Amino acid sequence: MRNNNAGKNKYSISVLVENKPGVLARVASLFRRRNFNIESLTVGTTEKDDISRMTIVVNGDLKTVEQVMKQLNKLIDVIKVSDVTEMSVERELVLIKVAANSETRGEIVELANIFRSRVVDVSKTSLIIEITGDEDKINAFINLMRQFGIKELARTGKVAMQRGEKVVKA
Repeated sequence: MRNNNAGKNKYSISVLVENKPGVLARVASLFRRRNFNIESLTVGTTEKDDISRMTIVVNGDLKTVEQVMKQLNKLIDVIKVSDVTEMSVERELVLIKVAANSETRGEIVELANIFRSRVVDVSKTSLIIEITGDEDKINAFINLMRQFGIKELARTGKVAMQRGEKVVKA
């Protein structure tokens, strides 16, 4: 578990589900019924085309999160639920459009390089930068870009995978 600024704990839950229509709606509905907010949710297919992995990030206490995990396990399309908060690699992808002119463009590109991000689009008045990393790195980069003027931002949410030999499989 990771503490956040609000004093609640942040948990990352990995859910392997059958890759078919309606599964996402059923999972989201479970959280809604329990009046539990999802901070981040990403879904994509796994190494098996018929199985998807959901990474759900939630804030709350351990008892509530454990209860939600038990409820998720009861859903018919859910194959496996795991708390991957500890000992996992977590990453996000962000596209950020920043106001840029001939005077600021060089500084923005230099900062992007320092953060190992890359410029993916250039126009007369802006740059679009792609950055991946953990939440702290992403937030630090966004805060630096505020001084130039953020025009638009799209954030994927976290994806997570446990480190080492342990494998979360169906």
